[in-house]
Amino acid sequence: MIVVGTICLIIGAIGMVVPLLPTTPFLLLATACYCRSSTRLYNWLLNNRWFGTYIKNYREGKGIPLKTKVVALIVLWIGIFYSMFFVVNMLVVQLVLLVIAVAVSLHILKVPTLKKK
Repeated sequence: MIVVGTICLIIGAIGMVVPLLPTTPFLLLATACYCRSSTRLYNWLLNNRWFGTYIKNYREGKGIPLKTKVVALIVLWIGIFYSMFFVVNMLVVQLVLLVIAVAVSLHILKVPTLKKK
């Protein structure tokens, strides 16, 4: 889990400077991985001056920035459609992917949008 968390952290860090790459979802995934595998890394991530704010805003119910929501949804649906039409040939799996995409989209839309101060 530490390796997966670190990969997600790296992608999230890159997302802070690359406009099309979302940050918050990758940082949340890194947090979940670290929470299950390393108390030291989990605490470091929550108290980090760059990453901690993203995680704390989500955990405190303040929300996710609008840009992150939009990019996450776009990347999600592009990935799902690509998988459905070019990777998976089984109708049942395609339907499962579609249900997952709808569920994740609803969750992202349900999370409050973080207002800039």
